[in-house]
Amino acid sequence: MTAGVATHNGRALALKDVPFLEPSQFRGWLVNGVRDKGRRIASYFGVAGGPESGPAADGIGLVAVLADDANGRLSVARASCDGASFASLFPEIAQAHLFEREIAEQYGVTFEGHPWLKPVRYHHSYRPGHDAWGRPSDAAIPPGVMDFFRVEGDEVHEVAVGPVHAGVIEPGHFRFQCHGEQVFHLEIALGYQHRGVERALVGGPTKRTLPYMETVAGDTTIGHALAYSHAVEALAGTQVSARAHAIRGIALELERLANHVGDLGALAGDVAYLPTAAYCGRLRGDFLNMTAEICGSRFGRGLLRPGGVGFDLLPAQVEDLRSRVAVARREVTEAVELLWDTPSVRERFDHTGTVTPEDAESVGLVGPAARACGIQRDVRHDFPAGIYRFVHLPVMTAHHGDVNSRAYVRWLEVQQSISFILDQLDGVPAGGPGAAAGALKPDSLVVSLTEGWRGEICHVAMTDAAGRFSRYKITDPSFHNWIGLALALRDGQISDFPLCNKSFNLSYCGHDL
Repeated sequence: MTAGVATHNGRALALKDVPFLEPSQFRGWLVNGVRDKGRRIASYFGVAGGPESGPAADGIGLVAVLADDANGRLSVARASCDGASFASLFPEIAQAHLFEREIAEQYGVTFEGHPWLKPVRYHHSYRPGHDAWGRPSDAAIPPGVMDFFRVEGDEVHEVAVGPVHAGVIEPGHFRFQCHGEQVFHLEIALGYQHRGVERALVGGPTKRTLPYMETVAGDTTIGHALAYSHAVEALAGTQVSARAHAIRGIALELERLANHVGDLGALAGDVAYLPTAAYCGRLRGDFLNMTAEICGSRFGRGLLRPGGVGFDLLPAQVEDLRSRVAVARREVTEAVELLWDTPSVRERFDHTGTVTPEDAESVGLVGPAARACGIQRDVRHDFPAGIYRFVHLPVMTAHHGDVNSRAYVRWLEVQQSISFILDQLDGVPAGGPGAAAGALKPDSLVVSLTEGWRGEICHVAMTDAAGRFSRYKITDPSFHNWIGLALALRDGQISDFPLCNKSFNLSYCGHDL
């Protein structure tokens, strides 16, 4: 079987070395890789035009990245299509479902055999003069393309929630097909937060590029800024100091701690267990304030930059952080262990919102949602970069795929992250915080993976002949995992939705790029 070019996380490739496969070869490479070799789709997207070796200037190119978790390798390949049709991967690979819908809306490609090419975000096409479905802008919307999936039958009813919610929350629409309290199907419609981030990145890097990255998903500022920094450093051939790597690792784990602890508190609140809810709400703020102690921003904005970090750690800050983390460890242990010692909480968590390991593998779940199903998938372990090349963290898993497992994986990772931070603070390497990255290599491509607190973050950067971004594709972990929430609700009770939703806690804006 014709294969893509092998590469590693954060390694720049010359575009000429990324093979263009015939459509049937491209499809076969993906199907064989996922179905027969146990790989998964980390990224799959369209590109308008291309170099002489690729599609014509007005053609459409397809780029895919396969991740081989077991061997820590990536594989990249491209294909050309005429913009009219392409054989869908979905009949063989469920992971391709949302990727193909996104490409269809952006470039007007019809994936033959895909069951439902409903647009993901309803934004304008990348093709001038065309709408989100690739049709002329003045054409009528195809019949049924905006419809919701419906289950027909006696006493089957719909429950529609959102996109406007009762509180300070991002917009998203959830439509349940129910029989009484039993959920047959949940359809999740997002796209209301679409900001055109990926399109704005073309032509960069500029002074606005890093702020864009820091706000791809605001609660994952460090995760996305780190993936971007690794990509730029690979394309510029920039070496990062050991000290900067250590500070980046501390920041990434503080971000994980703040969100995991906040989620455990929110899960407690959803089952009306107020002691843990109250304590974890405060402790989340403590971890955010530790990040602010380093750089002045609770979310870590301005801390990371290509080439290093924007803020150093002074000796007094190291001592202060060590003391505060030690106190937080004791307090968060007391607060969270109440959950596991309270039968009413365990009764509500156990067997609620279960996703089977088979379904999790099929749709390509990442992060705690995957690890809660027993899948050992963690970028820090499988595709280590930066500090994680030298400090190896075990992968924390649970095995029931329910709310309890998703909560417990978070607790295991909280303990692990605290130990990691204390170890790093005990021996921050000497040196400087780093220097600015230089010019980017022209006509190149790099895949950059980072393990954000929700899971795998994948950035794919492509440069043109001038060394500017010609395409920058971001796959937030939420893009993989929203379908997991829908699966978790099947055959469950509609009253379980708030608890299941919080157990995934996915990003709307990180999905709507």
